[in-house]
Amino acid sequence: MKKNFAKKIWIIDFGSQYTQLITRKTRELGYSSEIISLDECHKRFTEGSLPECLVLSGGPQSVFEDTFDYSFIFKNAKLPVLGICYGMQLLGKYFGGVVEKGIIGEYGNADIHFTNNFKIPSTPTNMSVWMSHSDHVSKVPADFDVIMESSNKLVSGIRHQKLPIMGLQFHPEVEHSKHGKSILNYFYAKVANLTKDWNASEMLEEAFDMVKEVGDKKVLCAFSGGVDSLVAATLSHKILGDNLHCFFVDNGLLRTQDYIHIEKLKKNTTLNIEVIDAKDDFLNALKGQSDPEVKRKTIGKMFIEIFEKKVKEYETSHKIHFEYLLQGTLYPDVIESSPHINGGKSVTIKSHHNVGGLPERMKLKLLEPLRHLFKDEVREMGMSLNLKRDWVYRHPFPGPGLGVRILGEITPKAIKACQDSDQILYEELMEAKLYHSTWQAFTVFLPVQTVGVKGDGRAYENVICLRMVNSSDGMTANWSHFPHEFLEVVSRRITNEVAGITRVVYDITSKPPGTIEWE
Repeated sequence: MKKNFAKKIWIIDFGSQYTQLITRKTRELGYSSEIISLDECHKRFTEGSLPECLVLSGGPQSVFEDTFDYSFIFKNAKLPVLGICYGMQLLGKYFGGVVEKGIIGEYGNADIHFTNNFKIPSTPTNMSVWMSHSDHVSKVPADFDVIMESSNKLVSGIRHQKLPIMGLQFHPEVEHSKHGKSILNYFYAKVANLTKDWNASEMLEEAFDMVKEVGDKKVLCAFSGGVDSLVAATLSHKILGDNLHCFFVDNGLLRTQDYIHIEKLKKNTTLNIEVIDAKDDFLNALKGQSDPEVKRKTIGKMFIEIFEKKVKEYETSHKIHFEYLLQGTLYPDVIESSPHINGGKSVTIKSHHNVGGLPERMKLKLLEPLRHLFKDEVREMGMSLNLKRDWVYRHPFPGPGLGVRILGEITPKAIKACQDSDQILYEELMEAKLYHSTWQAFTVFLPVQTVGVKGDGRAYENVICLRMVNSSDGMTANWSHFPHEFLEVVSRRITNEVAGITRVVYDITSKPPGTIEWE
């Protein structure tokens, strides 16, 4: 019988760019939570499934355009509901208050203060929060009190006098709201009266339960060696044993450190990792292609073909049949791969799984024991599984590998330059004990040539760009501020040791407006 992995707190996504942060902050406070669409929430309520608490997220639309019937939410008077930004405006409209279109609006940092003798323990009376709205509640519904007000005299927080319902016009989930976490905790603990249920042991137990549902079926894993696939494979192996088979595809677009890492894992773990050498297949398929999207699709298509061929050969030679594909899919992947319905209030960011197309083509069921977790939670789980810290805290590496770090056509020369320069950067980061001072560090091969001097002659060769950023989840990122002396050492080594490179530059673009990867 399939288990119900529904969380204690449901967060209805109305399309806010901060919705993921609500569940992150909620989990940091110790409460299980999940993001769902409005239609999914309605479906669950209709089927008799209810959360212990409901959060209405912010969103870009206006309540004046929203005609959805929200009465199903409030039929249960005991259900705690928190409305954030757009969610608070929905509360104001539904309960008979007045919502007005804003004339000035409030965006960015704003000062608010408690009113009507309302107070939250360990929270100052005046504080700075993050606003992002134009519409606002101008007249509070009957049976509601104003509990917070902005310096612009706009209503910033409301609370029902009898029911466990509260609304916040600002975003407590973002770092800019200095005491937002305390406000969220107040609602969950004091208004909703929830007990904490989310920690490392709970996460691991739930992941084990997901794997146990497979039974004695054969499971294959498209293994990359990154933290997600490593943690997923390690915890699954504890349940499945020899029924789990890991295949690592060498597409020729890996870094030197990746080959070393895989050899360490083969030697120092109980996972049965088999390496598939497909370098020539990938490079032949990519020959002459320079468009980034074409390159990505070619790499994805080749991966499926190589993997499918290998698995069929393996099944024939070993007389077994795989029924599941294990993937290290994380919660952000699940959210971004799911179109948010009800009028298209937000858009699909990712339209594929980690191994897009493979499960359908091979008629495999997906096993995703990490699908409810964020990256930091996966790292915590990896440590609880006694994996080495260096393995668990490796920098992220994109699925297409160096294919998105070599601009233009992918040639053997470009691959070699990108691999060698990346290895130098990696070695110097480790030597200077700076590797864990940045979230991600890599080099990019640029298909432009600049004049330089090597020896006594003039050289006209390519450029390597250093890219190092700090982030918590990759959604936003700031460029890493490293000592000039460190950058000088890396630049000197690359221009001296990497063939065909005469210039090194450092990318100091944050995300947004840029992205972390170049393609």
